[in-house]
Amino acid sequence: MKRNETAQAVGRWFREAVKDLWPVAAGSLSLRKSPCIRERCSRCESGEGHLSYVLYGRQGKRRFSLYVPDDLTDQVQQAINNGRQLEELIMEAGQRYTQALKNERRSEKRLRR
Repeated sequence: MKRNETAQAVGRWFREAVKDLWPVAAGSLSLRKSPCIRERCSRCESGEGHLSYVLYGRQGKRRFSLYVPDDLTDQVQQAINNGRQLEELIMEAGQRYTQALKNERRSEKRLRR
């Protein structure tokens, strides 16, 4: 954080920092084991079950789960990683922006004296 950073400079920094963070997603990618709908499935009867990836998350107060095909898991995981990085940048931006506003107010008070 720069000591005398302006609110506008924080905005420019933030826009530059997030410009390449696409795709984004929030949640977690999990590998789950579940039974199928077929009767007398040998994998289910043996306890092996069927493995599949699922994106878990929240939308408002509701939880959701969304099936993710095996060949898309790397892309979805990258989106989740980008989403986490975006959250960190938002936290940093909030701190920098608040500090910049305080610095600008302090400078204005000095000029009025």
